Amino acid sequence: MHQHPAERRRFTRIHFDAQTKISQGPLHWSVKLLDVSLKGLLVEKPLNWHPVTEQTFTANIHLSDETHVIMDVRLAHVEDQYLGFECTHIGLDSISHLRRLVELNMGDEQLLERELRALISTQ
Repeated sequence: MHQHPAERRRFTRIHFDAQTKISQGPLHWSVKLLDVSLKGLLVEKPLNWHPVTEQTFTANIHLSDETHVIMDVRLAHVEDQYLGFECTHIGLDSISHLRRLVELNMGDEQLLERELRALISTQ
């Protein structure tokens, strides 16, 4: 039996709208954030999208004036007008903010703990 990729997903995606920028060296794009998880994010592809795809990117999700989630990401997939990024590195402050965001939106602490264990085991 063939599973749809979303059914195999190990990390819950949180639909979230926040000011988000993707950068790669001197290149910067403001993007529309569609969803975020402990392992990455999905954004709408900007009109001027011309990256150096073999290089990593930095995603900066603006939660408030003082709170940002900043992660190093790699482009995992491009589908029509969507870009999927996988997190390759995230700092302690950012993972704490992201964890709290996911926790507030999931409403299931056991599921969150299971996802955090899965995240740690893939690092």
